[in-house]
Amino acid sequence: MSERAAPFYCPYCGDEDLRPSEAGHGAWECASCNRAFKLSFLGLLADGLRRSGTGENGGSAR
Repeated sequence: MSERAAPFYCPYCGDEDLRPSEAGHGAWECASCNRAFKLSFLGLLADGLRRSGTGENGGSAR
């Protein structure tokens, strides 16, 4: 089984200098802005993603 995905950048400053935190699973530290944050998966949306103003099929042809 593969490892969990890691964040690519800090959600506060946008820098990429992130390290896993010792605070627990899903916790990360940013060396640039000196902030710590935690990521977690909340679950799947029951009805999926709904977009307003896109017509009956829920999307647009590209």
